[in-house]
Amino acid sequence: MNNEKRRSNAMKGICPACEKETELEYVTRVEDIAVRDENIPVHVEYFKCLECETEFDDPHSTYDPLEVAYHEYRARHGMVQPEDIKTFRERFGLTQLELANLLGLGGATLSRYENGALQDEAHNTMLSLAMQPDNLLDLIEEKTSVLSDEKRNRIINLLKDITEEREKSFLSIFETRFGSYPASILSGYQPLNVAKLLNAMVFFCKGVEIPKTKLNKLIFYADFKHYKEYSISITGSCYAHLPHGPVPDKYDYYMATLFYDEKAIFIDERQFPNYTGEFLSALKEPDLSIFSTTEIKTLAYVKEFFEKYNAKEIRNFSHEERGYQVTRNGELISYEYAQFLRI
Repeated sequence: MNNEKRRSNAMKGICPACEKETELEYVTRVEDIAVRDENIPVHVEYFKCLECETEFDDPHSTYDPLEVAYHEYRARHGMVQPEDIKTFRERFGLTQLELANLLGLGGATLSRYENGALQDEAHNTMLSLAMQPDNLLDLIEEKTSVLSDEKRNRIINLLKDITEEREKSFLSIFETRFGSYPASILSGYQPLNVAKLLNAMVFFCKGVEIPKTKLNKLIFYADFKHYKEYSISITGSCYAHLPHGPVPDKYDYYMATLFYDEKAIFIDERQFPNYTGEFLSALKEPDLSIFSTTEIKTLAYVKEFFEKYNAKEIRNFSHEERGYQVTRNGELISYEYAQFLRI
């Protein structure tokens, strides 16, 4: 019965083994294809000769199961896809050879990757980094002989425009999402200034390894100290009462931005008997040009004042602040209590 059903679904065609026209069965199924010791299930299709049982690919099909497996493997591991390379290269008007020379790869190697070959981990990292505008700009400015002067200048200008637009867009989105509150006593009568907040964090992390708990307190003291002296905060951040002391509202988003987006800080996780501690250090210089003279003076004062304090000591110190004592967990701390600040 099965043979009859198979023959009813068969078609005429040339079997390469029989070397003649026979009845062929079209077969589809899912098979595992091994890619670097990992099995990737892939849909496969082929013909089977009903006379000699030989299985063979459709010579007219453009479907490649191995290519599909490679694509899935890259997707699973967050790797650059061939179409990403081509789109990136064409966006900036780079030839394969030009991009290969910028990366220090052979032209044939890049061509293989763009046409579907599976790159190794080192080359994938290289490609992924080069596709970041800041990194591509560094490569072009470093390897001046790869491109003509005209093309190099055109791409440099384009990259700078992209970077500036990205930064403006990011700050605008961030401030809209988290700083849409009106300037009030809760923000030190200052609208949220993300650039100042992030650069103040980098300032406090520069040249030291600082516990995250301590960093949050330093930002708090800088804003409240400046409000105490000049009746306006530095960053416009609101501060929330949390168990370890006052912290910038939504502080986790700012930390993530500095680490993942800006790549301005390094976070070192350390294991202690009862907890995991996070220590931060700056990877970039803070942009101090955005601060006023009084703001820089206040930042420097706070950094020096708490220089010898560890995380526990500054936490306990902050717990004695009037604004912290009169609020409960999760509540915002009004800048009106800056007049009672202990520094």
